[in-house]
Amino acid sequence: MDRANAPIQVVIDAADPGALAQFWAAVLAPRGYAVRAPPGDFPDWPAFLRAQGVPEERFNDASALEAPGQPRIFFQRVPEPRTGKNRVHIDLLGGGGPSVALEEQRRRVAAEVARLEALGATRVDEHTELGTHWVTMRDPEGNEFCV
Repeated sequence: MDRANAPIQVVIDAADPGALAQFWAAVLAPRGYAVRAPPGDFPDWPAFLRAQGVPEERFNDASALEAPGQPRIFFQRVPEPRTGKNRVHIDLLGGGGPSVALEEQRRRVAAEVARLEALGATRVDEHTELGTHWVTMRDPEGNEFCV
Protein backbone atom coordinates (compact mmCIF):
# COMPACT_ATOMS: atom_id res chain seq x y z
CA MET A 1 0.00 0.00 0.00
CA ASP A 2 1.23 3.46 -0.90
CA ARG A 3 1.79 5.23 2.44
CA ALA A 4 0.84 8.60 0.97
CA ASN A 5 -2.63 7.24 0.16
CA ALA A 6 -3.06 4.99 3.19
CA PRO A 7 -6.24 5.62 5.18
CA ILE A 8 -6.12 6.94 8.73
CA GLN A 9 -8.27 6.36 11.77
CA VAL A 10 -9.11 8.48 14.77
CA VAL A 11 -8.91 6.50 18.03
CA ILE A 12 -11.18 7.31 20.97
CA ASP A 13 -10.62 5.80 24.42
CA ALA A 14 -13.81 4.49 26.01
CA ALA A 15 -15.18 2.66 29.02
CA ASP A 16 -17.82 0.98 26.81
CA PRO A 17 -16.62 0.94 23.17
CA GLY A 18 -19.73 -0.81 21.85
CA ALA A 19 -22.18 1.68 23.36
CA LEU A 20 -20.07 4.68 22.40
CA ALA A 21 -19.73 3.38 18.83
CA GLN A 22 -23.53 3.01 18.62
CA PHE A 23 -23.98 6.61 19.83
CA TRP A 24 -21.49 7.97 17.28
CA ALA A 25 -22.96 5.77 14.51
CA ALA A 26 -26.31 7.52 15.10
CA VAL A 27 -24.63 10.94 15.25
CA LEU A 28 -22.66 10.36 12.05
CA ALA A 29 -25.22 8.32 10.08
CA PRO A 30 -26.12 11.37 7.92
CA ARG A 31 -22.46 11.41 6.85
CA GLY A 32 -22.48 7.73 5.87
CA TYR A 33 -20.84 6.26 8.99
CA ALA A 34 -21.93 2.89 10.37
CA VAL A 35 -20.54 0.28 12.76
CA ARG A 36 -18.13 -1.86 10.80
CA ALA A 37 -19.54 -5.25 9.82
CA PRO A 38 -17.60 -8.39 10.82
CA PRO A 39 -15.30 -9.88 8.18
CA GLY A 40 -16.35 -12.80 6.03
CA ASP A 41 -19.75 -14.45 6.27
CA PHE A 42 -20.16 -14.07 10.03
CA PRO A 43 -23.67 -12.89 11.01
CA ASP A 44 -22.41 -10.65 13.82
CA TRP A 45 -19.32 -9.67 15.82
CA PRO A 46 -19.83 -12.19 18.67
CA ALA A 47 -19.86 -15.04 16.12
CA PHE A 48 -16.65 -13.75 14.52
CA LEU A 49 -14.92 -13.21 17.87
CA ARG A 50 -15.90 -16.70 19.11
CA ALA A 51 -14.47 -18.20 15.90
CA GLN A 52 -11.21 -16.34 16.58
CA GLY A 53 -11.02 -17.73 20.13
CA VAL A 54 -11.54 -14.36 21.81
CA PRO A 55 -12.86 -14.79 25.38
CA GLU A 56 -16.38 -13.38 25.82
CA GLU A 57 -15.19 -10.85 28.43
CA ARG A 58 -13.08 -9.24 25.66
CA PHE A 59 -15.92 -8.92 23.11
CA ASN A 60 -16.41 -5.23 23.97
CA ASP A 61 -12.72 -4.24 23.90
CA ALA A 62 -13.12 -2.35 20.61
CA SER A 63 -15.55 -1.19 17.96
CA ALA A 64 -15.20 0.86 14.79
CA LEU A 65 -17.18 3.12 12.49
CA GLU A 66 -16.49 3.42 8.81
CA ALA A 67 -17.75 5.54 5.92
CA PRO A 68 -16.60 5.45 2.30
CA GLY A 69 -13.76 7.90 1.73
CA GLN A 70 -13.71 9.06 5.37
CA PRO A 71 -11.32 8.35 8.26
CA ARG A 72 -12.20 5.29 10.31
CA ILE A 73 -13.23 5.99 13.91
CA PHE A 74 -11.97 3.33 16.33
CA PHE A 75 -13.18 3.00 19.94
CA GLN A 76 -10.92 1.13 22.34
CA ARG A 77 -11.56 0.13 25.93
CA VAL A 78 -9.25 1.69 28.48
CA PRO A 79 -9.27 0.96 32.22
CA GLU A 80 -8.87 4.53 33.45
CA PRO A 81 -11.72 7.08 33.46
CA ARG A 82 -11.59 10.22 31.34
CA THR A 83 -9.93 13.10 33.17
CA GLY A 84 -9.63 16.70 32.01
CA LYS A 85 -10.42 18.16 28.62
CA ASN A 86 -9.80 16.01 25.57
CA ARG A 87 -7.02 17.33 23.34
CA VAL A 88 -8.60 16.23 20.05
CA HIS A 89 -12.29 16.46 19.28
CA ILE A 90 -14.77 15.87 16.48
CA ASP A 91 -16.30 18.97 14.92
CA LEU A 92 -19.50 18.27 13.01
CA LEU A 93 -19.40 21.71 11.31
CA GLY A 94 -23.14 21.92 11.95
CA GLY A 95 -23.57 25.57 10.99
CA GLY A 96 -21.72 25.44 7.70
CA GLY A 97 -19.02 27.99 8.58
CA PRO A 98 -18.56 31.70 7.94
CA SER A 99 -19.74 31.50 4.31
CA VAL A 100 -23.26 30.86 5.68
CA ALA A 101 -25.26 33.76 7.17
CA LEU A 102 -25.05 33.81 10.97
CA GLU A 103 -28.82 33.40 11.49
CA GLU A 104 -28.81 30.36 9.18
CA GLN A 105 -25.84 28.93 11.12
CA ARG A 106 -27.80 29.37 14.37
CA ARG A 107 -30.82 27.60 12.89
CA ARG A 108 -28.75 24.69 11.55
CA VAL A 109 -26.80 24.29 14.79
CA ALA A 110 -29.98 24.41 16.92
CA ALA A 111 -31.60 21.67 14.81
CA GLU A 112 -28.52 19.44 15.03
CA VAL A 113 -28.12 20.06 18.78
CA ALA A 114 -31.76 19.00 19.33
CA ARG A 115 -31.16 15.79 17.34
CA LEU A 116 -27.97 15.01 19.27
CA GLU A 117 -29.57 15.69 22.67
CA ALA A 118 -32.26 13.15 21.73
CA LEU A 119 -29.43 10.64 21.10
CA GLY A 120 -27.90 11.24 24.54
CA ALA A 121 -25.45 14.12 24.02
CA THR A 122 -25.38 17.00 26.49
CA ARG A 123 -24.93 20.68 25.72
CA VAL A 124 -21.95 22.45 27.33
CA ASP A 125 -21.51 25.93 25.82
CA GLU A 126 -22.68 28.07 22.91
CA HIS A 127 -20.25 30.29 20.98
CA THR A 128 -20.20 32.88 18.21
CA GLU A 129 -16.79 34.12 17.11
CA LEU A 130 -15.26 35.38 13.88
CA GLY A 131 -18.51 34.89 11.94
CA THR A 132 -19.01 31.30 13.07
CA HIS A 133 -21.64 29.92 15.47
CA TRP A 134 -21.23 26.55 17.23
CA VAL A 135 -22.21 24.61 20.34
CA THR A 136 -19.85 22.48 22.43
CA MET A 137 -21.40 19.19 23.56
CA ARG A 138 -20.40 15.97 25.33
CA ASP A 139 -21.05 12.40 24.23
CA PRO A 140 -22.39 9.85 26.78
CA GLU A 141 -18.85 9.24 28.15
CA GLY A 142 -18.09 12.95 28.51
CA ASN A 143 -15.90 13.45 25.42
CA GLU A 144 -16.35 16.94 24.06
CA PHE A 145 -17.27 17.67 20.46
CA CYS A 146 -18.56 20.66 18.50
CA VAL A 147 -21.63 21.21 16.37
